[in-house]
Amino acid sequence: MPPTVLLAEDDRAIRHALERALALEGYRVTAVADGVEALAQAHKNPPDVLVLDVMMPGIDGLQVCRVLRAEGDRTPILMLTALVETADRIAGLDAGADDYVVKPFDVEEVFARLRALLRRTGSETAPPLPPEPPRQSPERHVEAAGLRMDPQARRVWRGTRELELTRTEFELLELLVRNAGIVLDHSTIYDRIWGYDFGPGSKNLAVYVGYLRRKLDQPGAPQLIHTVRGVGYVLRED
Repeated sequence: MPPTVLLAEDDRAIRHALERALALEGYRVTAVADGVEALAQAHKNPPDVLVLDVMMPGIDGLQVCRVLRAEGDRTPILMLTALVETADRIAGLDAGADDYVVKPFDVEEVFARLRALLRRTGSETAPPLPPEPPRQSPERHVEAAGLRMDPQARRVWRGTRELELTRTEFELLELLVRNAGIVLDHSTIYDRIWGYDFGPGSKNLAVYVGYLRRKLDQPGAPQLIHTVRGVGYVLRED
């Protein structure tokens, strides 16, 4: 059955155009004009993925995101935003969004990001990814550079301090921990975490890395995630 999309966008022209494009792409779409109706529809008919405009009257997209996450709803959320500053994007990620697209956007980019989000939840068949290193047995804990992760419980500690991470942050950190000391290039990380390489112009990965660094930071402790300029990122304790 085709995936269902709940689209909330107050700009009528954008809403109608994106609704038609999504329908032609094969999605089942419910389109609403504000955050209040988005919440009502999400509760009444939970979709496979939400597409939320950030700036809406009354309840905006960020508030919708916060409410759903506070309720324990983990449905993937793609934010549409005209705000281009990094701080604005971080605000969306803080609210619980999984990804964002900056207006004006190419509808093909929206499709690609939706496919990536749906692959992560099993709502859409994804192309095969590069094979991961074989695991000898299911690990209870994964440790590297002073970090300890419990993949089954999705918990992580630095020393004795437990970190509160979003789903995407946890998956990104787990990938780095499992490959501690190995430089992972941007394409590999995008492929593993999002299922799609957004290209050299995307700041999505940099935003998440910056957010992870802030959560990992401890006074007097070394930085763990390092940038290898022009290549990617590596986790190591200098």
